[in-house]
Amino acid sequence: MKTFFMRRGSALRLALLCWMTAVLAAFAPVHAAADAAAEQAARQQSQPLNNAPVWREVRSGQEHFTVTRGPEAGVLIQSEGNTWRQWRNGPITQYGGVLLIVVPAAILLFWLVKGTMKLHDKPTGRKMKRFSGFERFVHWGTAITFLLLAVTGLAILFGKHVLAPIFGPAFLAGLLTVGKLIHNYVGPVFAGFIVLMILAFLRDNVWQACDAIWIKRAGGLLGGDHVPSSRFNFGEKTWFWLGVTFLGLTVAISGLVLDFPNFGWTRADMQLANIVHAVGAIVLLALACGHIYMGTIGVEGAYQSMKTGYVDETWAKEHHEYWYHDVKAGKSGHPQDSVTGART
Repeated sequence: MKTFFMRRGSALRLALLCWMTAVLAAFAPVHAAADAAAEQAARQQSQPLNNAPVWREVRSGQEHFTVTRGPEAGVLIQSEGNTWRQWRNGPITQYGGVLLIVVPAAILLFWLVKGTMKLHDKPTGRKMKRFSGFERFVHWGTAITFLLLAVTGLAILFGKHVLAPIFGPAFLAGLLTVGKLIHNYVGPVFAGFIVLMILAFLRDNVWQACDAIWIKRAGGLLGGDHVPSSRFNFGEKTWFWLGVTFLGLTVAISGLVLDFPNFGWTRADMQLANIVHAVGAIVLLALACGHIYMGTIGVEGAYQSMKTGYVDETWAKEHHEYWYHDVKAGKSGHPQDSVTGART
């Protein structure tokens, strides 16, 4: 019996100890909060309006209590946002602006010195089909959506530096209200066209033996002569892989992240996507200036090939000689069916 009461007393003491520990633990945050409040009240007496400890905790980036649900909902201030803002308004805007002035200026200077690359022989009047209706649809769909995104994107990034001082902030606000809607809704359409562009032209942009010749002679741009190539020359293939595929997908994917913030992205994710999107878009636009130049005033007959889908036999022979011979021989003109411009 004595042993029973001793065991029972030990159990009661253990339960009492656990209860007291729980009570102390429950009231500890209250006392800590009361101490913090008392410290803040004392600070207000000695240093009025100095809430440094409070804002230091707010800016710590740690999660605090909130009834709102979502990623980082308990983080009131994200200090890294200042780093993003400095990068966007600093190097990206400054160096990006310089690049988008220097590249078109250099292209214009090159055109004034060298002029349009003309055909050496007279057109024959006989046409060859260069692009199918689907290929032209994909190209023009990509081009139109790209230009809409380029114009609105430039206004978003450089508008306050260029347009606001001239037309005023009210004009810029109205312009960006419309421009941002266009940018957000056209972006996914552009992404779809980029995928179609890659699928449509992938098989014609593989490495071939004739590409090495094109590289050695710089595509004939400096000497003015025409370098034999297959359906697409190495310069066009570089644009396809670097511009359309790599930068196009980079801009499209980062833009989709920005377009749909409701998929659990954090502020850091959005800021990183914005930086990648801006840098990729600026470089893509700079490269596109060269592509647009070569497809319009840079090369005689290039624009007509994408407008109508057909080129003169003289144009085909002088610019894409291997492709010309393959088609005339009854082949498809694609690298997989080429002999003269065979793959290596």
